[in-house]
Amino acid sequence: MHPSRAIRGRTTRLLEGKHLLIGVSGSIAAIEVPRIIRELVRHGAEVDAVMSPESLRIISPEAVQFATGRPPILQLTGNVEHVTLLGPGEGRVDLFLIAPATANTLSKIAHGIDDTPVTSCASVALGGAVPLLVAPAMHSHMLQNPALRENLERLRGWGVGVVQGASVEGEEKVASPEEIAAAVLHRIAQGPWKGRRVVVIGGAAREPIDEVRSVTNESSGASAVALASQAHYRGAEVELWVGAIRVTPPPWVATFSWSTVEDLRALARRRRSALREAAAVLVPAALSDFTLDKTAGKIPSRDHTTLTLTLHRAPKVLPELRRLAPAPTRLVAFKLESGRSADEMQQEGERLRLETGADWVVANDARTMGSADTEALVLPRAGMRHWIRGPKVDFAGKLLDDLGRELANLAGPSRVGGDPARRHRRRAVARRGRPR
Repeated sequence: MHPSRAIRGRTTRLLEGKHLLIGVSGSIAAIEVPRIIRELVRHGAEVDAVMSPESLRIISPEAVQFATGRPPILQLTGNVEHVTLLGPGEGRVDLFLIAPATANTLSKIAHGIDDTPVTSCASVALGGAVPLLVAPAMHSHMLQNPALRENLERLRGWGVGVVQGASVEGEEKVASPEEIAAAVLHRIAQGPWKGRRVVVIGGAAREPIDEVRSVTNESSGASAVALASQAHYRGAEVELWVGAIRVTPPPWVATFSWSTVEDLRALARRRRSALREAAAVLVPAALSDFTLDKTAGKIPSRDHTTLTLTLHRAPKVLPELRRLAPAPTRLVAFKLESGRSADEMQQEGERLRLETGADWVVANDARTMGSADTEALVLPRAGMRHWIRGPKVDFAGKLLDDLGRELANLAGPSRVGGDPARRHRRRAVARRGRPR
């Protein structure tokens, strides 16, 4: 068995049955291509590769074949590979990805120049409406060239997705394998989440005691980050609102920060349109039940052998979210319990539903806080309760799939309309405006 088959579907199976073509152009970043391919394979994809003559000076065809398990296309022959893979009929790929994409290759595509196997494949993809993504890699000054910026905007206007990497040491690096895989998954996703808006609220509230101390809890935020990523993979337009977390949010999700319960309430009011338009609002956040009066400055420890804090009941956020996000938005509340039986967890979950107006409640035990795994009792409004056990990434995917089956029967304003280029611009604006 080829090594590529041993890892297929190890991360998710969301690309199972999908056939992708990756175009390799002549950037030094071509050395990252095997890692990019194998990340796509880990999501279940079958991958073919086409290489430009310049890319062969950077990476060998054998290295690319090792990653895909198939010989790459080095030149177009009588088999008309560009038409066979990207033209109409059986064998057509589901998406064409160019990674890395040089300034030269991008500009040629923008002006309809076909003089390499990669640009010829791009020409057929654009003419036949095959989804096309490009991951630029070049010197920073090249990306600032007004001609290239104009060419990128032209490509975006044609619906081409641009997966931008980090700017480091004067270089525009190719996006990471994880970022590229997320963009591929999002672009070709199908199913109930495609084009729907989702808000995920996670992390821990942190209520200040003084300028340097706070009252918080052991939530890691891992469930929220997993839910946001998995919703993005399934084609949703996602906002992640995070309090104190121990994990890093993915760069492909628009992220907004909050600290205290009052901060979160203020953020909800500012983002009320996002809540109202969402298909689902999922709230695995660990919110404070109590707050306190913050002391100015720092309480001097040498002056106190004991310290008494007066706690005040914090306002409830879930009912306010329900008011800002009325039906048909699905509000999914999370209920944390400790040492309860399944029946007791269900009773507490149903009580929370009545108090908040939530549609679904997910009840879990405190012993899973900070753990990589979870054990949650899912309580839909209609339907049988059921357990989801396992890694939090798997839990997030299964919960979204369960909720998605309910959403599939709904019609409403939560579908995001417009072309991919317009959605890209909206996401860019959201990221620039995030208060991080």
